[in-house]
Amino acid sequence: MYQPLPFDITLIDSGLMGKETVACYLIESQGEFAIIETGNYQTSPRVEQLLEQKQISKDQIRYIIPTHVHLDHAGGASVMMDAFPNAKLVIHPRGARHMIDPSKLIAGAKAVYGEEVFNETYGEIKPIAEQRIIVAEDDDSITFGDRTLVFRDTPGHAAHHFCIWDETSKGWFSGDTFGIGYPIQDTPKGRCLFPSSTPVQFDPFKQKQSIQLMLSYQPNYIYLTHYGAIEVTKEKGEYLCQQLDQYIQLAEAQPEGKATGEAIEPLLMEHTLTKIAEYGCSSDREAIKKAITMDIKLNSLGLAIWYEKYLVG
Repeated sequence: MYQPLPFDITLIDSGLMGKETVACYLIESQGEFAIIETGNYQTSPRVEQLLEQKQISKDQIRYIIPTHVHLDHAGGASVMMDAFPNAKLVIHPRGARHMIDPSKLIAGAKAVYGEEVFNETYGEIKPIAEQRIIVAEDDDSITFGDRTLVFRDTPGHAAHHFCIWDETSKGWFSGDTFGIGYPIQDTPKGRCLFPSSTPVQFDPFKQKQSIQLMLSYQPNYIYLTHYGAIEVTKEKGEYLCQQLDQYIQLAEAQPEGKATGEAIEPLLMEHTLTKIAEYGCSSDREAIKKAITMDIKLNSLGLAIWYEKYLVG
């Protein structure tokens, strides 16, 4: 459930969507702490258990930071804000209103998942008081202890997405911008990543620009929400950008009016399984397919929605 990492970072398995699927991170500096990503309502008790083990007071949590407001990242924010009374929520400018009034987020998620599944997965999502929210514009920063985190606007996956640069570790907390890579995708040359193109604001051109911005910092690590800490090279980022180009080509290859999520999904699944195998992954193909099925379903829908907008101009 917990994995200590270098540079006073702890990886916490949120438990959302199964084991080693959605991560959040506890960062320490001189007795002060920040939490990046919030999972769902079941994640906060896991964080509290870790704090108890480490003999950390709840009052020492200074910041709670979802990278964007998709519910696998921000769904547990209100529960955490209740649990940690001294914490401020740091959020992208386009996401703040959804934390203050989450009704549209809730309605959208219920439309996708159905009310029963939504309630089981996310529970009650409550409004967060505006005075407890910090809106982080592009290149804003926060400091706790002697550690500074810098927020960079990284659209492409979503317009309300920032990534967080940690100079201490020379690493990015990447949300969904730098792709998806579960442990089952490990290879002798590192983890194979694939893009996240979920609805409804996916834009492959903006996402490539965001990846290039991240690479310009010459990072040593990427802290993936899906899932875990990986060493990063320029080549890994370029490989993601190449896949985004291939996503575009896949959509363009569909007959006119036929580039739907349902039509794209089997093609994108085969494409992704092939790329993972070509990268040197020896994991069982069916096990990989099971692990990425929901991602591919959402990626296909997001790609189809983007392509329809792209054609319109």
